[in-house]
Amino acid sequence: MRILITRMPALDAALLRFDTWWGGLSRRERVLVSVLGTLLTVAVLVFGVIKPLQAARADALADIRTYETLSARVRAAGTLTTAQAPRRQGPAAQVVTSSATTFGLVVAPEAIPGGIRVTLTDASYDSLMAWLADLSASSDLRVRRLSIQRRPSPGRVSASVDF
Repeated sequence: MRILITRMPALDAALLRFDTWWGGLSRRERVLVSVLGTLLTVAVLVFGVIKPLQAARADALADIRTYETLSARVRAAGTLTTAQAPRRQGPAAQVVTSSATTFGLVVAPEAIPGGIRVTLTDASYDSLMAWLADLSASSDLRVRRLSIQRRPSPGRVSASVDF
């Protein structure tokens, strides 16, 4: 391995001027200039290198968290399909009862003028909402009136729904 050292006249002249200037300083001035140079170097290092790197790292971690959250939401949503759920056919009482059993709900349908009223005495709130969404998507039944009362157990409700 061969090392090639090239002399640069401009650099040599600058080093000679610095050496002359440094030699003209007293011991106290040299200490002060050295401390000032060290402080200036530390300040440039901290505010010019370390702080920007920390900010960039924090931004990258925030982006990672955001994209992981979005990815989890997309995975939880499932695949998007254009196929519609099969339409439920038959009398309203039969449609309501068959749909409710798929969600584990026990309903008591009764005929009312212009539709049907369904009463649930004890159901999970999430199951109730999923059942109503399923009926809206898979039948011609539409909710006209909904009354929900909270039960003593957390997450449990009783409801009366008019279709």
